Amino acid sequence: MYKIVKKQPLNPTVTRMEIEAPLIAKKAKPGQFIILRVDENGERIPLTVAGYDREKGTVTIIFQIVGATTEKLNHLNEGECLHDFVGPLGVPTHVDGLKKVCVIGGGVGCAIALPIAEELHAMGAEVTSIIGFRNQDLVILEDEFKACSDHFTLMTLLENGERFDEVIAIGPLIMMKFVCLTTKEYDQKTVVSMNPIMVDGTGMCGGCRLTVGGKTKFACVDGPDFDGHEVDFDEAMSRSRSYTSFERHAYEEACNLFKKEVE
Repeated sequence: MYKIVKKQPLNPTVTRMEIEAPLIAKKAKPGQFIILRVDENGERIPLTVAGYDREKGTVTIIFQIVGATTEKLNHLNEGECLHDFVGPLGVPTHVDGLKKVCVIGGGVGCAIALPIAEELHAMGAEVTSIIGFRNQDLVILEDEFKACSDHFTLMTLLENGERFDEVIAIGPLIMMKFVCLTTKEYDQKTVVSMNPIMVDGTGMCGGCRLTVGGKTKFACVDGPDFDGHEVDFDEAMSRSRSYTSFERHAYEEACNLFKKEVE
């Protein structure tokens, strides 16, 4: 069992949790993810490692309440435990040798981008962070990004002729698609994280299958990071909508169960 040592709402739909998991904290790196189950009969879901404290033996996760499992997860409080918490999984984000990097985060994707920006900053790289949200009420992690960024802004710098060793874009699929379309015009290397399409997290379900450079890849095994200019985003977005109605039904069922418990 994995104890929740800290729980903090970041906005009305996003929550940060610090989980006691010393073995995972010891090995975790930016860009990797874990798989958790809320209870014995729960669904297995992958969540990106949003931070870790090797001395305390804790791993931080940040999640948006969008389905049945994240709704159940959000009902747990400090001192309660998760049934399963497995990882770290996935290929860590490549940061070696980078000296000037632009990190772009959109919405809850900022939770994935933050540890990458922090790692680059710790290495001495010049970090430009650009984060975006639909409105002011949804803004998260602003102070954390400012602390690890040499330049912090909500506007693109590419039009000003700025060049980077690499642009790292993490967020909704549609956001990453248009970031890549923009950077391609400037021949600017861009890496994207395809965490949003992962389901099983082990390569068995095929739910995160995508086309990269004309070849079939799996986000959970081969990624989650890929060359953004080679990803077929239209195909990925189409596949990501396959289970929308099922997910909505499961979420509504979970909400109804919690309402009955309150009554």
